[in-house]
Amino acid sequence: MEQKEFIADLHIHSRFSRATSKNLDIPNLVKYAKIKGLNLLGTGDFQHPSWIKELEVLEEKEGLLYYQDFPFLWQSEISLMYSQGGKGRRIHYVLLAPNKEVVKQITAFLQSKGRLDYDGRPIFGFSSIELMEEMQRISEDIEIIPAHCLTPWFGIFGSMSGFDSLKEAFQDKVERIHAVESGMSADPEMLRKFSFLNEKSIISSSDSHSFWPFRLGREATIFLGELSYKNILKQIRENSFKATIETDPAYGKYHYDGHRICKFSCSPQESKKLNNICPVCKKELTIGVENRVEKLASNPLNFRPKNAKPFYKLLPLHELIALAKASTLASKKTWQIYNNLIEKFGNELNILLHLEKQELAQFLKDDELLVKLIIDNRIGNIRVRPGFDGQYGEPMLKERQKRLF
Repeated sequence: MEQKEFIADLHIHSRFSRATSKNLDIPNLVKYAKIKGLNLLGTGDFQHPSWIKELEVLEEKEGLLYYQDFPFLWQSEISLMYSQGGKGRRIHYVLLAPNKEVVKQITAFLQSKGRLDYDGRPIFGFSSIELMEEMQRISEDIEIIPAHCLTPWFGIFGSMSGFDSLKEAFQDKVERIHAVESGMSADPEMLRKFSFLNEKSIISSSDSHSFWPFRLGREATIFLGELSYKNILKQIRENSFKATIETDPAYGKYHYDGHRICKFSCSPQESKKLNNICPVCKKELTIGVENRVEKLASNPLNFRPKNAKPFYKLLPLHELIALAKASTLASKKTWQIYNNLIEKFGNELNILLHLEKQELAQFLKDDELLVKLIIDNRIGNIRVRPGFDGQYGEPMLKERQKRLF
């Protein structure tokens, strides 16, 4: 008998985090999670004193919180800034917790280290090793996951302030890390080039700062079986979930090397020719994810660990509509087509992953280009102009690609 599956986005934020939507509340999260096709969300920011008050009115069952019929898992993200090995480190971590009592203990520890009320993703000066030791002391069921692990500034393997391996970061505590989060600028294919991740899970989450479906669930993990914290934790630690949903890494903000202010970007090969110096301002380039992967890669070419999970590489449906109509993500035209599709076919991930081409073509009779883009997206056949230095990548139509690649 085939196991039931559910799609989870386990890394989001509340409106109390910086640079988030002011309307980011529980009802909006639930509404748009269902439109997206998600079955479970992280709570985001569980240690923030204002957000926790809103979470506490939800009903807790099996380690999950319920708003009506929709579940949330206790989750937050913290930022650590400290020195180790003679270098300044800036690392973001996702924390998953099994219940309210454990959340209270985590919050008490974090409060002893600094303020919690100024940002939903607070900054602390202690090390990754101390984080591991303290969380292990509180509960063996807390999961620590390095967030968006390859982004230059705050990824654990980032080019600017990260480490060259998990062992370097956690030393003798490294076995307590079971998974890393791929983030928008990386995917499992890239991360499997690192031999030190051969036995680790690679999960995916959106790190969304809004509830809009072109942000929420743009990356997610597909789990199997019962909807409970215990089951989710087991699958993360045993690498036994079904698959992940990823955006094209080029769509992320830090794929190529470059300078956004100089409007210059380039491949790692070109950076090498330039000695990593921007030809516009003559300062050092922000080194992107693809370059960093080349530096850390240690597995043979095309190596695939026996436990590697499949993944779907998808751009959000809003991006496809905007591309087909030469409009913007949030334009009235894009939303009208999007809403019509959702009303007809239920949710976005169903459209992106499962809907037959014939059904799409029948509904979008006068829109062959959009039908083609949805199917091309499913098979990874849409080229993206790579993002760099904080700027998102840009999906391209075929005729424009010829001029840009």
